[in-house]
Amino acid sequence: MRRLLPLLAALALATPAFAQTPYKAPRNAFGQPDLSGVWTNAALTSLERPAQFKTATITEAQAKAVEAARARAMDAQSRPTDPNAPAPSAGDDPGGYNAFWIDPGTRMGRIRGEVRTAWLVDPADGRLPYRPEGWNLYQAALMKARTTFDGPEARPLGERCILGFGSTAGPPMMNVLYNNHYQFQQSADHAVIVVEMNHDARVIPLRDAARPPAQMRAWMGQSTGRWEGETLVVETRGFHPGESLRPYFGASLYISPEGRVTERFTRVSADQILYAFEVDDPSIYKQVWKAEMALNAAKGPMYEYACHEGNYSLPGILAGARKAEADGKAPEAVELSE
Repeated sequence: MRRLLPLLAALALATPAFAQTPYKAPRNAFGQPDLSGVWTNAALTSLERPAQFKTATITEAQAKAVEAARARAMDAQSRPTDPNAPAPSAGDDPGGYNAFWIDPGTRMGRIRGEVRTAWLVDPADGRLPYRPEGWNLYQAALMKARTTFDGPEARPLGERCILGFGSTAGPPMMNVLYNNHYQFQQSADHAVIVVEMNHDARVIPLRDAARPPAQMRAWMGQSTGRWEGETLVVETRGFHPGESLRPYFGASLYISPEGRVTERFTRVSADQILYAFEVDDPSIYKQVWKAEMALNAAKGPMYEYACHEGNYSLPGILAGARKAEADGKAPEAVELSE
């Protein structure tokens, strides 16, 4: 027994050597952690926690049940249109494309092995912490976008082919109905994130850069980045007032021109980037809110998002409003989609 004691002690000391070491991203030609490639945030998880979930995480069994139910619903919505169905009645909504054309994701988001019910992690209830006055601003902007058809400038940016729907262009970059891909490119002093919808490019200098005058506001704000070890940290401010409302079905988002967004990109495995971000906007929210999202490796290149709404749909939207006015009716409020 005495002879075994030194051997057991040696094995005990050697045990940490067999423990899993933290992942370290490969380096690019500039010695930076390599984030390059095409990534997607498509998922059934969204920014805020839906009412059906009471906890920040759920079990794998629960997640698979949710995913299976969603798959059945998508299959039903993807069925071909009945060729013998009559034309809709005059004035009725003819509907849009079926689910074959959309790609919101098929799985709940998973981070550190946990199935997340929301990207929000703070506040713990998974809900955006609007101030009463911030909520009123958000609701007023939402109602204006749904009911104002005076001209193209009043319509949301997605309808005008300026930015993608919702906050897909960011920052923060949120998952939406489809086209949830992002291509990362790096140089020695810049990082570029190409957003699939609406083929926007976020060019991020990795150094202090002169900011434009306060009256000059850019779509997606003004970003600067820096490396902190394995993490690319990007700070953005100076948002254009026209981007405050980011409408997307029931998951719209509001960030004022004075808001500030800090993003952190850390490659945590060969096929996932942990995308953590926080929004500091004290005129709108009671606190700085924080979220974590999975960006998963995507196969193949990104395809062109050829937006045509501004060429075809927008004239039709405005023409429809003029027709309603000529008939003595108020244009109907529209659901802000896609």
